[in-house]
Amino acid sequence: MGTGGPRLAEHRRRELARGYLQDGERYERVRPGYPLECVEWLIPPRARRAADVGAGTGKFTRELVQRCPQVTAVDPSQDMLSVLTEHLPGVDCVLGTAEASGLPTASFDLVTLAQAWHWCDPAETSAEAARILVSGGVLGLVWNQLDVSSPWVHRLSRIMHAGDVFRPDYRPSLGSWFSKPEPKVVAWTQSLPVADIVELARSRSYYQNASASVRAKVEANLLWYLHDYLGHESGAVIQLPYLTYCWRATRL
Repeated sequence: MGTGGPRLAEHRRRELARGYLQDGERYERVRPGYPLECVEWLIPPRARRAADVGAGTGKFTRELVQRCPQVTAVDPSQDMLSVLTEHLPGVDCVLGTAEASGLPTASFDLVTLAQAWHWCDPAETSAEAARILVSGGVLGLVWNQLDVSSPWVHRLSRIMHAGDVFRPDYRPSLGSWFSKPEPKVVAWTQSLPVADIVELARSRSYYQNASASVRAKVEANLLWYLHDYLGHESGAVIQLPYLTYCWRATRL
């Protein structure tokens, strides 16, 4: 599913998102982090209290910890938060969602959603972010997508059913609580062993929610593509190109 595409029906979105309530260790190991240029652009120097909503295993939370004295991580998955706590034991963790975080009103200078916006109801999430932010606080959205402008990556994404599609006309709808969102896009690459490409596919919602036969077909197609078609040896490391999309807006 492409982040910038049409919103899924509510029941389908919830069904797919259930795939991320488990396998936190795999997600942590193979999913990419975020380029420094994006991190520094999204996190205001003045921010002291930050909430990372949809924090998962803490891919973006660790960037906040290095820059903000007080960080709270919110996620609906205890499995994901358990992995986060192993790496970031000092972070306060809360079981909650982007639409109902359970956090105090007007208590944060910064709210971030990293790789989570496309799982959220935009109106309810914007309202909740506005509630927990102080006036003048910042809402930051960031997500990675495979750079499908490269033909071999485009085919890889189709085999994985990643659905990563660049839509230049997409703008997040944040409602009247926020200033007009500012965009930023950064191109970069992740170094990933060939074997972990299969693990990357296993971390995707399509695979997580698929039947055993569909999963086996995805894996067989990936192995053929990586080894037979592209000619990579088993121990090879691939430079996997990504585009990271960032948006920031100020609480009015």
